[in-house]
Amino acid sequence: MTWSATARYRLEPAPGGLGLVQDLLNTVSAGSPPWPDLLGGLPEARTWADEAAAEWATATGQPAPRVTLDAKGLRELRSFREALGGLAAPEGKGDTEAPGPVAPYSGEAALRLGEDGVVRLEPHGTGWRHLVALTLAAVYEGQRADTARRLKTCRNPLCRVAFYDRSRNNSGVWHDVKTCGNAANLRAYRARRREQEEA
Repeated sequence: MTWSATARYRLEPAPGGLGLVQDLLNTVSAGSPPWPDLLGGLPEARTWADEAAAEWATATGQPAPRVTLDAKGLRELRSFREALGGLAAPEGKGDTEAPGPVAPYSGEAALRLGEDGVVRLEPHGTGWRHLVALTLAAVYEGQRADTARRLKTCRNPLCRVAFYDRSRNNSGVWHDVKTCGNAANLRAYRARRREQEEA
């Protein structure tokens, strides 16, 4: 199995539980031509949730949670996805732009001491709340390990694809340099050239 939303953009998923965060962000309609929103309706959202829960279990080594979604839960999950997008906002879109406030969300979790002597964070909940708890736990663990900052959205304003920046100095800004980076760099080059010709 793979993270289905991220795989459609031909991206390598973020490690561990952060793969769920990336995949949830990549359920949006993005790309060129745009892929459909995987949270656009209940049937596709339920399919995505089942696949994501199974992949999360594989990535974390924990049992797969059963996630049930209804219409209200789907609306809440879409709202959470938008709030979560603020955490992976593109850098460098404008040095004067400050990131907006992130809507507060909470999820249930317990700390459990395993037989191996390792304390683990175990998210709990039902329905969409369980997905929120899994996602928030992954973000929390990623922030503690200083890997969550590598989860970004493409700088291209027409693209909302989330990617995990594997560059040594965490300087990546495009989900794909060929499709988004080259086009943006070409536009910037042409604009500079026009300015020089007008001067």
